[in-house]
Amino acid sequence: MNNSFGKIYRISTYGESHGSAIGVIIDGCPPGIKIDKEYIQNELDRRKPGQSKITTQRKESDSVEILSGIFNGKSTGSPISLLIKNKDHKSSDYNHISNSYRPSHADFTYDKKYVNRDFRGGGRSSARETANWVAAGSISKKLLEKLNIKINAFVSKVGKIKLNKNYKDLDFKKIESNIVRCPDPQFAKKFIKTIENTRKKKDTIGGIITCIITGCPIGIGEPIFGKLHAELGKAMLSINAVKGFEYGSGFNGVEMNGSEHNDEFQIKKGNISTKSNYSGGIQGGISNGQDIYFNVAFKPVSTIMKNQNSIDENNKKVIVKGKGRHDPCVVPRAVPIVEAMAANVLVDLYLQSKTIK
Repeated sequence: MNNSFGKIYRISTYGESHGSAIGVIIDGCPPGIKIDKEYIQNELDRRKPGQSKITTQRKESDSVEILSGIFNGKSTGSPISLLIKNKDHKSSDYNHISNSYRPSHADFTYDKKYVNRDFRGGGRSSARETANWVAAGSISKKLLEKLNIKINAFVSKVGKIKLNKNYKDLDFKKIESNIVRCPDPQFAKKFIKTIENTRKKKDTIGGIITCIITGCPIGIGEPIFGKLHAELGKAMLSINAVKGFEYGSGFNGVEMNGSEHNDEFQIKKGNISTKSNYSGGIQGGISNGQDIYFNVAFKPVSTIMKNQNSIDENNKKVIVKGKGRHDPCVVPRAVPIVEAMAANVLVDLYLQSKTIK
């Protein structure tokens, strides 16, 4: 397995969904960075299960323990080790699929590749792994604060209901004001109702998270094979349930002519900028100083409380049905994951060319 992400700011994770604990080791964090344990915990609380009526009811506190790399509240430059213990795992919820493959899960592929599959909650393939990413990302965000780089993600679509507003017209301070993490109160109510109705039908639904990065300086990104948008895409597509990534004009850009799509340069008060930003703040794989924005599409959660046709490890037909505690829609809890992975990418690419002082 490839359990590490990044080159200079490198995170390596371990643990399974129903094991004793999960954790992350962060190597490459510069010394002298203030590490706020409360901030790390707050970010984890945004992702943790059981936080609202529209998320899984698994009760995990996700309390973080700092094992190394921090002294007197600051990073020492040595590897930072963070531990999160699992306390509310119910492995018996998965006994019924110990020999069967759930549709659209990693069960089949993991079993064929590794043979000794941990079927308890998906083991290593579980989205519980993403708590490690959020913990590492919280430290990345503190690094980015020194550069005045801010990252805000929010839910912009659930099923067929889409928030059709320019992000510049939204108040990001309202993102955390509702359980679906949408900055528009009216659309938040629509999203919540849709998710609740879906859960009542014992089904699941997908959605889109939009992420905005402001304050990113010119020059972040390492062509040819370390392009900023490519690294962001890899990070987002590594998140469980993600099926699509688009930045800037994305797929809508194909409907435009070059004369419409090109971002013309201008000079305002001695500063170079672009009149439009269809490039999404990235040109040639390098940040150009404009806002970076992208969308991440999440599929409906694969575990549903309905009978489904499948097969078992002996190639026999079986019926499988979800049991236990699962999200009817993953996007509300995935918002901090998207932010964290974007932060991890930016810090790693920044450290490849500069040193934070």
